Amino acid sequence: MFSDFLKNLSILKKFLFINLIFFTIIGLFTFIYLKNVQPNLIKKKSSNHIEVINNTIDNLKRLNVKFVEEDIRKFLFSTRFLFQNLDRVIFFDNKLNLIGDTDTLDLDPRSFSKRLDTVELEVLSEEETKNITETKNIEIGDKNIVSLNDVLLNYASSKNYGLPFTFTEVEFNKFKLTTIKNVMQNGQNIGYLAITENANDVKAAIDERKTFIIRTAIAVGIVILIFSFVLNRYFLKPIKNLVSYTKNIKNKDTKKTSIDSLKLRNDELGLLSNSLDDMTFELQKRISHAENFSTDLVHEIRNPLASLKSASEILHDTNDVDQRIKLIDILSHDVQRIERLITDYSQMLKDEVALSKEKIKKLDIEPIIKSVVDDFNNIYKLKRGIKISYLNDGKSKYFINGIENRIEQIIANLLDNAISFSEDNKEVIVKVSKLNDNRILINVTDEGEGFKEKDTSKIFKRFYSNRPDKFGQHSGLGLNIVKNLADLHNATIRASNRQDKKGASMEIIFPKV
Repeated sequence: MFSDFLKNLSILKKFLFINLIFFTIIGLFTFIYLKNVQPNLIKKKSSNHIEVINNTIDNLKRLNVKFVEEDIRKFLFSTRFLFQNLDRVIFFDNKLNLIGDTDTLDLDPRSFSKRLDTVELEVLSEEETKNITETKNIEIGDKNIVSLNDVLLNYASSKNYGLPFTFTEVEFNKFKLTTIKNVMQNGQNIGYLAITENANDVKAAIDERKTFIIRTAIAVGIVILIFSFVLNRYFLKPIKNLVSYTKNIKNKDTKKTSIDSLKLRNDELGLLSNSLDDMTFELQKRISHAENFSTDLVHEIRNPLASLKSASEILHDTNDVDQRIKLIDILSHDVQRIERLITDYSQMLKDEVALSKEKIKKLDIEPIIKSVVDDFNNIYKLKRGIKISYLNDGKSKYFINGIENRIEQIIANLLDNAISFSEDNKEVIVKVSKLNDNRILINVTDEGEGFKEKDTSKIFKRFYSNRPDKFGQHSGLGLNIVKNLADLHNATIRASNRQDKKGASMEIIFPKV
């Protein structure tokens, strides 16, 4: 359930929710820490009080000091050095009468504004007291503010009577710590001993910790808010725009789906936006290309299909042998034409897919051209007596950035087209040269009839073929494929009729490396 809940949240909400949980856990531990830090600090001081109280009781027993005012005063005078680090040490008899007070002996210049036997004290809660001393709290009912006499009375009647008891008071913004214990002699209680010490350092330490935690929490909260703003403004919002961009493309939404602002970024999101936009453009181009191609294919197939239909109807109705032979030739020719269209169309689609997986690299084009020329010579020199010659301008290397098998396909299609429209025993020349600006020129010339069109750019369109009828058995896709491959290599291609003699000339210029 929890995982499903997180899955349905946005990244920003996930981030804030996780931080909320983190803050809650940290806050809980902080509360527990602050709840225990004060008792722990007070316990350290009370332990010193208990040690002084026990030593004082031992000295009273050793010196056989009676628990009366005169003997206690003498004892304080003789042992005053023991109490110099404490604010106040007070003695009470078993009737809670004050019989000794270091504050009245001028042992310490500090003095109290009130007599201790009448001062009101803030008693620690039972839960706190449990952690402060080795004893449990005396039972004082519901009172929080009591007089010292009330504390001693409740202590005397407590079930934990005989064990040290520590409590605190706040007087004139001073945090004071007091520990009391009864004094036993011969198994009887003879009085009480109380030690009071200024514990402002404890309060200061607690306040310092609280302030630090509060400031840290505020600082972390501000940092999280700033980070959340930055995360949403510079990361999540752009991602949402990319998601919206892809959805609009998927739904073929006509409204503007531009991510130009994201493409200007120099970070990973900018790279992603540029890659996504390029991919989208390429996909749209291919989709448009496929749609147009399919439309053209249907159009081209319609004509031979109509011819097939007419020829088959006439063939069914005629008994003339010569006419039936001619009709059969027409049917055969139309079937071959349709077959060529489908074959070339399938090959072109395969090429489109393959192109997306191939990488352009630096290569020397001359060995590739020579290899294709040799292959065609081995076929057409014997078959039709057509010679394919290779020439160059004498330069050592002809480097381009290209795909090797696609360069082979370009040269092969150009040669196939030139041979198709050439008579037997003619010559086709392939020449490679380097221009002054280091661009590479490939020129393929034949001795055919040449082009009828004044605008030779038409010959690169799909299914276009207007060469002499007695030459060529093509679907009209070969030169279109060459044009597409040339565009892939950022090369320019143009067609013209030869000036020196009859025939056609095809030129491809590759950019310099």
